[in-house]
Amino acid sequence: MSLQVKQKAHRNKYMAGSSLKIHPDNPPPNKIAQVIEILKKGGVIIYPTDTVYAMGCDISQPKAIERICKIKGIDPAKHQFSILCHDISQVSSYTKQLPNAVFKLMKKKLPGPYTFILPIGGDIPKSLYSKKKTIGIRVPDHPIINLLVNQLGNPLLTTSIKHTDEILEYMTDPEEIFDRYKNLVDLVIDGGPGDNIPSTVWDCTSDDIVLLREGKGDTDH
Repeated sequence: MSLQVKQKAHRNKYMAGSSLKIHPDNPPPNKIAQVIEILKKGGVIIYPTDTVYAMGCDISQPKAIERICKIKGIDPAKHQFSILCHDISQVSSYTKQLPNAVFKLMKKKLPGPYTFILPIGGDIPKSLYSKKKTIGIRVPDHPIINLLVNQLGNPLLTTSIKHTDEILEYMTDPEEIFDRYKNLVDLVIDGGPGDNIPSTVWDCTSDDIVLLREGKGDTDH
C-alpha cells in the first residue's frame, strides 16, 4: 500500500498531526510536558535522536504500537523493534540479567549512538514480544528524547524514518518529515536537522559480543 493510500485511510480516524519545534540542547519543560501528554493518551510521535529521526510511542500503549505497524507496513510478529530507555538501570527492567562483559560495554558506550540486542526479560509487553526472545535497546545521547523517556516513566518503542531515496536512506529534514507524515502521526518534533547514519548495533545474546552493523558509534569494545 502506498503512503498516499495509507494517509487517506488514516485521515478519517485521526486528526492531522502537528509540528512542535523544541531546542535540541535546552528543551523547554512546557514543550516536553506537551509531548508526554500526547504519549500518555496513546499518541504516535516522530522525534530526533543522536542518530536519525524516528517514530515511536509509549510501549504500554498497544493501540499506538498497532498504528506504527500499519503506518510502516510492519508485521509485528516478524519485525525486530527497539526501545529507547533513559539509562542502564531502566534497561535492566526489560532484559534478563546482563553478563559482566555486556554490562561493562554498555557502561562504556551509553548514552550514545548504539543499539544492543539483548535477551528479553522483565516488563516487556507480552502483546508485542510474546513470541520473541530478543530486543534492541538504545540509550540515546540526546536531551529531548532523554527527558521524554525519563519523565514519561516508560521506554519508547522506536523505529527509524526511512527516506524514499535509497541513496539518502534516512529522512533528515524535520519539515519534509512533517509533510510526509502529518496525516499519519499525532506530532512531529522539530529538533533541527537529523543525521543520516544509524546506530552501531551489537548482538549481546551469547557469550561473544558480535558487531552486527557499523554505524555512527565506534566499534571498539
